[in-house]
Amino acid sequence: MNDRHPETDAIRTQVPTSAEREHAVPLYLTSSFVFDTAEQARALFADELPGNIYSRYSNPNTDEFIAKLCKLEGAEDGLATASGMAAVFASLAGLLSSGDHVVASRAIFGSTHQLFTKLLPRWGITSDYADLGDASQFEARIRPNTKAIFIETPSNPGLALGDLDAIGALAKARGLVLIVDNCFTTPYLQQPIRHGAHLVVHSATKYMDGQGRTLGGAVVGSAALIKELRFFARHTGPALSPFNAWVLSKSLETLAVRMDRHCDNALAVATHFEGKPGVRSVRYPFLPSHPQHALAKRQMSQGGGIVVLVLEGGIERARRFLDALRLVSHSPNLGDTRTIVTHPTSTTHSKLTEAERVAVGIVPGLVRVSVGLEHVADVIADLEQALSASA
Repeated sequence: MNDRHPETDAIRTQVPTSAEREHAVPLYLTSSFVFDTAEQARALFADELPGNIYSRYSNPNTDEFIAKLCKLEGAEDGLATASGMAAVFASLAGLLSSGDHVVASRAIFGSTHQLFTKLLPRWGITSDYADLGDASQFEARIRPNTKAIFIETPSNPGLALGDLDAIGALAKARGLVLIVDNCFTTPYLQQPIRHGAHLVVHSATKYMDGQGRTLGGAVVGSAALIKELRFFARHTGPALSPFNAWVLSKSLETLAVRMDRHCDNALAVATHFEGKPGVRSVRYPFLPSHPQHALAKRQMSQGGGIVVLVLEGGIERARRFLDALRLVSHSPNLGDTRTIVTHPTSTTHSKLTEAERVAVGIVPGLVRVSVGLEHVADVIADLEQALSASA
């Protein structure tokens, strides 16, 4: 029985060493692997033997990355993908068929919204949205052909929360697959599988890498479902490169210490700007003013690294604020060591209609702050001077 802490597993889980006895796992930059015999080749392709065939299927570096992530999430198996959106797409397209239906949370990432509204309908897969904070809405939208529930909690960028226990119980009662985008929290702060999720998806580009260096994604969950997704991925090719997998696997070794600092800094930023002149509201799950504060405390160990500031003065004030920043980066990414500010209305969620944005709390003056690992006083000072300069 493994009674080690997850932080230890993230560091000590490694693929077997080679004859060189290396301490850090090397890069396996090979497209394919050599067979010892014709019979071994046949058995590998027939899935009668474990082992590597071709790096689009598996590779020691991707295997190690997924092994670590499965231990952190409490999952049976997993699949590495080239990006977070490849993971989201694989989790749906690998399971669904024409005529199937999904109930999804209304508050989701912009590209995921495009997937549900523009792309999946091309293949006869339909969806309905439910408000993330109301589990009864998910139940009301279930049809005879519903196969899955998809949620993102906390949501991007509004930081709304879904009750994982309630939605997990609903999925179990109705025989549906619950898919949870766990990108904002990482498994260090929240483990959806413990609450009834069947699949968990990640953009590893964000906090898992944590330094803005690479793209990657992952889906982890039950072995039976991952088997279906692996068949889909093997024949459609959204494979994570061995180099990116190596980077991400090493990054998981520092996930815990980085997330502790992200959370401490984010709480300090949120607390500082709440009630400040020029700031209409501050959203952060561990602020007592967050409408789902009690739920956040119940299913998250810390509040995460994202703070939402809603500025007075709308889009023009937000633009002046962004242009006045001196230290903080203006970028569409998040989860970096460097603090990043994003204006979702004009960038990540710009393809949504105004009504769709308002429905999930994305107003023109909203800026998303991904609080980094700098000294928090320097971050606050730069946000302060930008707030003053934008008045």
